[in-house]
Amino acid sequence: MGQINGTDNTEAVGWDRAGRRCLASPGVPLRFSLWRRRVVPYASWLSPGDNAWQLTAATLVGLMSIPGLAVLYGGIVQKKWAVNTMMMVFSAFCLTLIVWVLWAFKMGFGTPWIGHFVGKPGDVVGASGLQAQAQVPLLKGLAPNFRFPQGSLVYFQFVFAAITPILFIGSVLGRIKFKVWLVFVPLWITFAYAVNAFLLWGGGFWAGKGALDFSGGYVIHLAAGVSGFVAAAMVGPRLAKDRKVGKPNNLLFIALGAGLLWLGWNGFNGGDPYFAGADATAAVVNTNLATAVAMMAWIICDMTFGEKKKPTFLGGVNGMICGLVGITPAAGYVNGVGAIIIGLVCSVVVFFAFTYLPRKVWPFNKVDDALGVVYTHGFAGLLGGLLVGLLADPKIIVYLGIGKNPDVTTSGLFYGHPRQLLIQAGAAGTVIVWDAFVTFAILKGISLFTSLRMSDAELEVGDLAVHDEVAYPEDDPDPVGADLAMQGAGQPHLGGLNGSGGDAVAGDRVLSE
Repeated sequence: MGQINGTDNTEAVGWDRAGRRCLASPGVPLRFSLWRRRVVPYASWLSPGDNAWQLTAATLVGLMSIPGLAVLYGGIVQKKWAVNTMMMVFSAFCLTLIVWVLWAFKMGFGTPWIGHFVGKPGDVVGASGLQAQAQVPLLKGLAPNFRFPQGSLVYFQFVFAAITPILFIGSVLGRIKFKVWLVFVPLWITFAYAVNAFLLWGGGFWAGKGALDFSGGYVIHLAAGVSGFVAAAMVGPRLAKDRKVGKPNNLLFIALGAGLLWLGWNGFNGGDPYFAGADATAAVVNTNLATAVAMMAWIICDMTFGEKKKPTFLGGVNGMICGLVGITPAAGYVNGVGAIIIGLVCSVVVFFAFTYLPRKVWPFNKVDDALGVVYTHGFAGLLGGLLVGLLADPKIIVYLGIGKNPDVTTSGLFYGHPRQLLIQAGAAGTVIVWDAFVTFAILKGISLFTSLRMSDAELEVGDLAVHDEVAYPEDDPDPVGADLAMQGAGQPHLGGLNGSGGDAVAGDRVLSE
């Protein structure tokens, strides 16, 4: 309310064609002001349904990271690392968004910079980066024009970028320095993830060859498995006594995180056609079908071939993840039978790999991949990517052709296109080699300035030593033991929780487990 020319008037608010707020003329009722301006809420190219689904799908994927993976991983690790796990997840989410909008998005989805290997860096923080019609320059004319703003595309692709380093936190939990993680994530997004995205999604080399990665079996999961394994090898193992602790600290947290992952994957795969159409529906149904088959396959394997021959929930979650990861590169390209095959094959193969390789085969028996990311994401992503080269069904329509233009479909070896399997193998090999090299180079460079691994004294104590916080203070830990462990290694006196002095509370029973 306010006084205009001595008259009490309500400030009417309208919307102009550019979407900017503007004040209606003083003394003129709002309905007449809007009629005169003839404003509309949407640009002519914008579909409210497509935009709403794209933002919803992005939010579902974001929930997979925060709080999904924070809760899932936080429930699996020892209690003394719960805070560190949450901090690594949330900080990676923040760092990725900052890097993404300032330069990395255009490296993955912009104009070519170094051949067809990576895009030219650039920001997307201006008006055009938020409200202009979305586009990927190298895909113009190859797919329908997007019917949502560039900001929706930027955010949708950001949550995919963010979840990738968050996934391979599982490989290095319980020993990598937090400050090393803060440096590593922006560099890895820039030099590894952006390159993967451009090569396969942004119109780069392997996209031009026809490689199929519907929603990130290679770009995200294979990359996470490879990078996590290399990082685990370089950082070094956890304490020997911590490696012997195989029990999760909270199965209910794991169930909550797993549920968020499963249903969040509806946005992960359902959002990648970029339209709320029939292929989005196919992707969502295939995702859930493959996951259900994979989870039950792992449970049956546990009951039949497991050491104790008992069904376990944690094993079932591993199978669930294998199904989600395996169907990701294929969700919108295969039929329901293909989804069942992918879920079954990925779960069974990864079950036996997870059981055998860490005990018998180099280098898997030498590297402490804490949560087995190389198996549930690396192997499952690779298998899914290769299987789409066999099972892609030309009757599954990605985009409808208009007039004499043919529909956009894909075909695998079993449908008369044997070369697709070779293309899939070539793309996988590129991601494996490049991401392994980049991860090694980044961590090697950081190691010139600081050690990658926490001190043994910090590893003994956990969260209290690293963050001055604990997740489970009611467990009545041993603060004296924590202090003695830190002081014996020349580390500062812990004092109290959050600097309060007096009654220090450790994050776990530091001298047990």
